[in-house]
Amino acid sequence: MKTVNASPAPTGEDRTAAGTLPPDIADARRAPQPWTWVTAALAALLLAQLGTMMVRNPNFEWDVVAQYLFDDRILHGLLVTCYLTVLAMAIGIVFGGVLAACRITTNPVLRGFAAGYIWVFRGTPQLVQLIFWFNIALLMPTIGIGIPFGPVFWSADANAVITPFLAAVVGLGLHEAAYQAEIYRAGLLSVDEGQTDAARSVGMKPMTIFLKIRLPQAMRFIVPPTFSQIIGMTKATSLVSVIGGTELLFSAQEIFSDTFQTVPLLIVACIWYLVLTTVLNFFQYFIEAYYARGATRSAPTNAGSRIARRVLELRSRDRDRTEANPSE
Repeated sequence: MKTVNASPAPTGEDRTAAGTLPPDIADARRAPQPWTWVTAALAALLLAQLGTMMVRNPNFEWDVVAQYLFDDRILHGLLVTCYLTVLAMAIGIVFGGVLAACRITTNPVLRGFAAGYIWVFRGTPQLVQLIFWFNIALLMPTIGIGIPFGPVFWSADANAVITPFLAAVVGLGLHEAAYQAEIYRAGLLSVDEGQTDAARSVGMKPMTIFLKIRLPQAMRFIVPPTFSQIIGMTKATSLVSVIGGTELLFSAQEIFSDTFQTVPLLIVACIWYLVLTTVLNFFQYFIEAYYARGATRSAPTNAGSRIARRVLELRSRDRDRTEANPSE
């Protein structure tokens, strides 16, 4: 009777150690990373210390924060901040598109105009521009609409027309247009020119090429920085407090100038700014996931983006099932 050898078969590591076979990729293991655990421990320690300080330090006055978090003046300032963000970004997105078209055109006059505009508005601080537009009456006491070097159809006192809100919308919007123009131009130039040439070769019209080929591919490169600009605009509205605009920070300043509770009111403003930027980040995840379809290497990998991509996949699957079985 033969004795069966019950010893396990040699693994790839055993064969490699014996010199009989080259290393097997299936036996590959990740190298130890002790510094990852060290840095994680240090980060956890710092977070614990910060949390303890925020809870035990009575100067934070969390009861005052809770008292003013939903105050009518704070909510009014929050609403004005949302209005400013929407209107300023609308001006920036639309006028930025016009500037981007001028930048890539073959007309040297339009290219020069767009380049000069971008040079001026990107090269001067945003706060300086806001103060300039708020004091435009010192330069032009009367504002009118009419034919250049001809009759004026309408005119009004600049101090009556240029309110802090209007100065904020104009200043923020025109400043944003310069940045949006460069974002659009970079996105359009990122599309391979070979695809445009191929579309021309089959007889597609220029507008069809732009709408069907260049723009959809450029959106993957336009959307992320545009949403970053929207988030930045939400925070940039706090500069309007310098010219007397009743936005979120100005409302908090009005309260703590009466109560002298500076830190709690600043915390209230920070909480609402974080709420706004978090909501915008959530929408950004969905839009990025939508335009990143078919280009997984460039798709974002954070938790919010993974959730958004999963939701879009489920919606697409349900739509395909409905189209396949219309009777259901």
